[in-house]
Amino acid sequence: MPYISLRVAGRLTKEQKDEIAQRFAQTMEDVCGKPKPSTYLVIDEVPRENWAKGDTFLA
Repeated sequence: MPYISLRVAGRLTKEQKDEIAQRFAQTMEDVCGKPKPSTYLVIDEVPRENWAKGDTFLA
């Protein structure tokens, strides 16, 4: 049972999340032989004002 945790700065659309989930599940199936239904994906959308690169916040 693969578990994938993905954090992104900002918000994603439903369509973007659907495509990300499809691609991660397909990759796990192609590369690792794991059936798509066994892959768990959690997308954590972090507000840009809470995300910094170095000492500079993104928002």
